[in-house]
Amino acid sequence: MVVLLEIDELNRRNIMKRIGLITFTLTAAALFAACGAPAGNAPAANNSKTAPANAAAKPAAAAPTKEALMTLEKGGWEAWKNRDTKWSEENYSAKGVGFSSTGRQDKAAMIKAMADAKCDIKSYSLSDDNMRMIGPDVAVLTFKGTQDGTCDGKKVPAAVWASSVYIREGDKWKALIYMENPVVDPNAKPGPPAPPATAAKKEEAKPADAKPDALTDALMAVEKAGWDAWVARDAKGIESIMGKDFMYVSGKGPLDRAAAIKNWADPKCEGLAYTFHDPASISLSADVALVTYHAATKGKCDGVAMPAGFWVASFSQKEGGAWKNVFYTDIPG
Repeated sequence: MVVLLEIDELNRRNIMKRIGLITFTLTAAALFAACGAPAGNAPAANNSKTAPANAAAKPAAAAPTKEALMTLEKGGWEAWKNRDTKWSEENYSAKGVGFSSTGRQDKAAMIKAMADAKCDIKSYSLSDDNMRMIGPDVAVLTFKGTQDGTCDGKKVPAAVWASSVYIREGDKWKALIYMENPVVDPNAKPGPPAPPATAAKKEEAKPADAKPDALTDALMAVEKAGWDAWVARDAKGIESIMGKDFMYVSGKGPLDRAAAIKNWADPKCEGLAYTFHDPASISLSADVALVTYHAATKGKCDGVAMPAGFWVASFSQKEGGAWKNVFYTDIPG
């Protein structure tokens, strides 16, 4: 389940830029946050022994509004513009995940990458924003960002479609994953894939696959069913793993269930193949979870070679007791 995209140093920028915003790289980070495990995959520490027995529990954060989360998001963009890591330290979840040219990164690694980046951003603006909930504790912002500036001496894309996911943590909403892709014309043919040398370098730097666990196995079974259907050009198979409110975000912008099926099933493809690497999951609630992984891809669609691979952020939710994919985003890499 992939889309051909023009590649413009997305892995580097999704980490270096707006680390405190969410990715995947989203976003993912996402859809596929979107391929060491991130710190967020470790069980939360049990602090019951150190907390006072009569300590009052923190009130839960109120349900978010789009306006409130976009205000928070703009704060992250402003921090990125000003090279200020304080926003990321305060507003990024400990479960936060992103991607770089060497693989998945946790909160600390992303903040360091932001601090080390040499960017000169003259201006930016956000528009076309929307919010949707995945259960009561996960909020997905999608929007278009326009920007004028450079990072490490290279021009940043003039316009991007972005996914920024926030999760409820106690009395606050915290950023989980941010991923973006340069805006592309939905009717245009896909651009060329990444140069082979770059892909090979990233393949060499890829960490060893993490030891599987029950949640990751269950979520990756859903991903495999979808990717197998994509290889077989099976629209019904793709649809079968989707939740009723499925959404995919790429350089074409947000696509609903019907548009995403058409996007993945309609192109004329040949020689398609894929392999998964380094999957890792994060439980976000009893019935919502995120899995991120790398998918190496081969083949051609509409005469254009597939990129060497994608980093994927894929959110699933239980519907009728079964995991269904509800939000997916990816970036070439």
